[in-house]
Amino acid sequence: MGTPYTVVAGVDGSAGGRRALRWAAAEARARGGVVRAVIAWQAGGYEDGSLPPTPAQAKRAAIAALTREIRNLRARIGPAQPITAEAVRGPAAEVLTMSAFEADELVLGSHGNGALRHPLAGSTAAACIRRARCPVVVIPARELAAAG
Repeated sequence: MGTPYTVVAGVDGSAGGRRALRWAAAEARARGGVVRAVIAWQAGGYEDGSLPPTPAQAKRAAIAALTREIRNLRARIGPAQPITAEAVRGPAAEVLTMSAFEADELVLGSHGNGALRHPLAGSTAAACIRRARCPVVVIPARELAAAG
């Protein structure tokens, strides 16, 4: 038997990340596959001038966010869906495209919208679309999906 159909979901603690994880779980379930939930983390300065977290603090925060998102998903869909989780240090687009290198799909949430109500993929999603070796699915914001 070959490798199961693998859907990598980019998780970042946002509503878009939650939508991407839910969509990935439904897609993997429909194809008899598995979900790899991936969160990228970095330690660094903040724009507001506050002190940056240490690498250990940043990693713990990422793992906590990822754990919370998977726990919430499991509460919605039950425990039967195979889901693995990874917190990887690095820029989000780089981490996600490398994590999806041998995957069948990469699923991301979109962020924001343009002045003409055209959905914007966001810089991470746009970079992943350019770099990924597999199809990239960008799940639109709920209000944009309803408007379309």
